[in-house]
Amino acid sequence: MGHGHGHGHGGGGHGAGRAADRRRLKIVLAVTGSVMVLQAVGSVLTGSLALLADSAHMAMDAGGVLLALGASYVAARPAGERSTFGYHRAEVLAALVNAVVLLVLGGVLVYAGVTRLADPGEVDAGPMVLFALTGLVANGVSMAVLSRSDTGSLNLRGAMMEVMADLLGSVFAIAAGVVILLTDWQQADPVASLLIAAMIVPRALTLARDALRVLLEVAPEDLDLAEVTRHIKEMDGVVDVHDLHAWTITSGLPSLSAHVTVTDEALAAYGVGGMLDRVSNCVAGHFEVQHATFQIEPVSHRAHEDLGEAH
Repeated sequence: MGHGHGHGHGGGGHGAGRAADRRRLKIVLAVTGSVMVLQAVGSVLTGSLALLADSAHMAMDAGGVLLALGASYVAARPAGERSTFGYHRAEVLAALVNAVVLLVLGGVLVYAGVTRLADPGEVDAGPMVLFALTGLVANGVSMAVLSRSDTGSLNLRGAMMEVMADLLGSVFAIAAGVVILLTDWQQADPVASLLIAAMIVPRALTLARDALRVLLEVAPEDLDLAEVTRHIKEMDGVVDVHDLHAWTITSGLPSLSAHVTVTDEALAAYGVGGMLDRVSNCVAGHFEVQHATFQIEPVSHRAHEDLGEAH
């Protein structure tokens, strides 16, 4: 009678949010793909490295958005006999892949920018500004679409981070074109590509770190385990909390498990089911953890558990 599990699930809202995110990703994919082709043509016509960098980044974005969209569909598949948690982490893997791609792209842009500083070549700044303005409008639309999401998904965050870098890239390309038009300083073009890289790399590192925290099952950053232990131990009848573990299944879906030792009087008063409900409601209400598993143990079981640990 000393063992049991309590669970709370928030899958319905999570699934609805994921479906809404897919609709947003489809819109962004269409916008990004169209402008990518337009800017690629513009870079050829103008000879602009900044515009080419922006076009290449948009190509990466289109691939990243497509990857995020595919991962969202995979993550929505139901759990199976072997995949008991489902495929939620497909989205986290997609976010990590997007982060790696962004880091590689940042390195390429740094190399190309440094190489072109010594010999920038001639840039047709007028058309460059016009093409970059088109990219700016498209990226603004994409950002407006993605920013409406409130799911906190790492997958969507990866796509949004790429679009934001593109938005800034368009701004830098426009600025470079204006500088060239006014001063004929051709180095403004490779300098703009270096600035684009400077915006990409730190954000890519942050995204990679957050994805790895989920994949390595590090406790959620906003969940204080000492505070969780304190709250549970302050409940009537609870003697001890041990073997406490917390991790994240996917963005917005934290999980927790623990052994909770209770007095025989509490078990008699509430029963195992009642204690499970009380502890589960505690972590759901105070810490917004909807997926929790608890093992309820009477005080008399402690000696048995200590003997097992000794062996």
